[in-house]
Amino acid sequence: MDFNLNEQQRALTETVRKFAKKELPDIANEIEKNDKPPGRDVLKRFAELGFLGVNLPTEFGGAGLSHFDAVLVLEEIAKISIAVAFPIFESSFGPALAISSFAPIELKNNILPKVCSGDMVIAVSMSEPNAGSALTDLVTKAEVKQDKIILNGQKRWCSGAGHADAYVVYSRMSEEKGAKGIGAVLLEKNTKGFSFGKPENHMGFRGVPSADMYFDNVEIPLKNIIVPAGGFKKLMEAFDLERCGNTTMSLACAQSSYDYVLNYVQDRKQFGKPIIDFQAVQLQLAEIKMKLDASRLLLYRAVVNADKDLPSIAESSIAKCFANEIAREVTGKCVQLMGGYGYSKEYPIEQKMRDAWGWGIAGGSIDIQKTNIASALIGRRFNQRN
Repeated sequence: MDFNLNEQQRALTETVRKFAKKELPDIANEIEKNDKPPGRDVLKRFAELGFLGVNLPTEFGGAGLSHFDAVLVLEEIAKISIAVAFPIFESSFGPALAISSFAPIELKNNILPKVCSGDMVIAVSMSEPNAGSALTDLVTKAEVKQDKIILNGQKRWCSGAGHADAYVVYSRMSEEKGAKGIGAVLLEKNTKGFSFGKPENHMGFRGVPSADMYFDNVEIPLKNIIVPAGGFKKLMEAFDLERCGNTTMSLACAQSSYDYVLNYVQDRKQFGKPIIDFQAVQLQLAEIKMKLDASRLLLYRAVVNADKDLPSIAESSIAKCFANEIAREVTGKCVQLMGGYGYSKEYPIEQKMRDAWGWGIAGGSIDIQKTNIASALIGRRFNQRN
């Protein structure tokens, strides 16, 4: 067991960090100001550097690196802005991974190279008005009729809705109830009968669009089936790795807040001395550091083990839950350590606190992760409907 990055990983991290600090802050500020996602020029730059599909196979345009390498890249970009990092998240830990892992070869060849080249943005569409945490209650229906699929229903809380070029839509594909009837299809944006609701206006996550999605007799070719009915377990296995991406985004919010405040407390003076010289500040910084290190180790355990296979629901849920909780706590403490400056939009910490809160909701709430952990401990799922 080695807790140090190897030479290649250190070089990768340093390269990404230098790029992020040099080229992304102004872009991130513009995104926060205008609430618009990164433009195609940013995606093309990411593609040029190999940051899209870091852990996807080279035959589909990916870099062919490990899930752990993808975490290293994602964290350095997300320290600048989660919105700037979101295309990397989606190309390495989100819907692209489901396509890479389970889709027919024709669909992989059609979609993944475009994602890795920055020519296509894809998003995942899971939740519905009455099926969020209770995802197996979803009712959006993808009915196979002769040579096509007919999609009807509504989705909610889709990050990327209206902006992404294509969507991995979790759907009910047979008459069987619960998970057994669920599969997934790929739906391209400009398909007839597919429309979007009003854009959401969230507390954080500016530059990560979200909206309701409506399907009215949408026709999709059969070749766009990613996983047929009965494949829900497969989809959720891929989603376990997406939790590692979520964990990384949370950790990046917390770590970058801490890095900023660590410099601030050494420069800021009160009562004639830097506030770092006050013991109360020292204790806060030490507590934050312990939690950041613990969170990173939980993430690394989950994602390194996932390089042997897709991660276990227990390890990914523990990592996500802990990172979600400490990100909220750490960013809040950093605001407090900066006082009025921390609460001001002229400084980055209040934004990081708002963004940190979102990750404990997205991708399965904190409490749902705790239920997953308890289920893993005793070896059975709990029926929440009883």
